[in-house]
Amino acid sequence: MLAERRHQLILRALRAGGPAAVTDLSEQLGVSPATIRRDLVKLEEDGLLTRVHGGAVVDEGDQPFAEVAEVRVAEKDAIAERAAALVRDGQSVLLDIGTTAFRLARQLHGRRLTVITSNLVVYEELADDEGIELVLLGGMLRREYRSLVGFLTEDNLRQLHADWLFLGTSGVRPGGQVMDTTVVEVPVKRAMIKASDKVVLLADTAKFPGTGMAKVCGPEDLDIVVTNAPVDAVTRASFMEARVEVVVAGKAQA
Repeated sequence: MLAERRHQLILRALRAGGPAAVTDLSEQLGVSPATIRRDLVKLEEDGLLTRVHGGAVVDEGDQPFAEVAEVRVAEKDAIAERAAALVRDGQSVLLDIGTTAFRLARQLHGRRLTVITSNLVVYEELADDEGIELVLLGGMLRREYRSLVGFLTEDNLRQLHADWLFLGTSGVRPGGQVMDTTVVEVPVKRAMIKASDKVVLLADTAKFPGTGMAKVCGPEDLDIVVTNAPVDAVTRASFMEARVEVVVAGKAQA
């Protein structure tokens, strides 16, 4: 594998999953740990990541939607399928930005629903489905992440109500706090929570703890967490204390 291609894959892995150890990157790319260490030195010299003890981390920032969409697709589809089963025909569904919400939108075809979103990829996915009433929120365009944000989006949400919100995240702290890496998205996510009866967090195992410096909400604002594997004991205890239901692919846990 050419060095340039390895560098692209390393950055993609770090952006998608947060900090990673040299050994993990070595296994993912099928090269020696020594090769990965040399790659990390070069990428750090180029200002593209920061080396930490035993591995590296990259600021997730505004990573392109198309890049994130290629990561952990099977896990996201499992979560999306389980989440879609919560919704009954005739209900209204608010879909957050992000790639897991997009995978969920693909599970909604053929349903009789109202879908509200600021996610342009969700809009494109459902635009031709005549059984779905589709509401696109206004706002300022984030081209790289295919979403709409800002005060116009928040104002739109204050005029709407949804039965369900399916919320994405960059990371979940052990105390159950839902985090995001991009500050501009946080007010929109909070407005979505206020506009919804039930809040469902979509989070694969890479999101525990994941990344993010900005707090979106606490566990008390959630009703259900849908994930693809059991979460750690500390986070589970925080969810239990807040009476959040944790739904793992194919089964429910208190």
